[in-house]
Amino acid sequence: MAGIRVLADEHIKFTILTAKPANPAAPTAAELNAGIDASCLVLADNFQWSAADSERVGERALCEATAAESPGIGKYNLGFSYWRWFDSTTGAGDATTDLIHPAVKEKGTSLWGYVRRTGKEHSAAWAASDEIQLGGEFVTDTPQAPDGSGFIKYTLPCMAQAMHDFITVAAA
Repeated sequence: MAGIRVLADEHIKFTILTAKPANPAAPTAAELNAGIDASCLVLADNFQWSAADSERVGERALCEATAAESPGIGKYNLGFSYWRWFDSTTGAGDATTDLIHPAVKEKGTSLWGYVRRTGKEHSAAWAASDEIQLGGEFVTDTPQAPDGSGFIKYTLPCMAQAMHDFITVAAA
């Protein structure tokens, strides 16, 4: 049977953990499923959770005519915008749906984020052996208010601390 290509629509799962997993390079399905499922809480338009160009190391000997470069330290582009969700009676943040803002509103907060980009839909629970495109520890900057149009939302710049590319969800 031949494989199929899958559109990214509805196939990106984004989970935020407020507690460090036992092994950040191989979190368990239980740890991930207990986290904040942010898949339907963030905007797709500016979601950034990917490796960027690594630093380049180019050192050549005096006798070499060209400088061959090697990849150095990895870099990452991390950030996203999220909607706020409010209680329709009190107007305060809703305790059951306004999950991201309380976790990220303080600058310098350490969190752990994991993204699955596979043929599984975003609504499928994490399972052992799922591929994680990128996951690990990140630190938040101050959430930034956009221009004021549309729904109330914030853009959150994030800084990678210890990221892991193409890892696998560990068995329990």
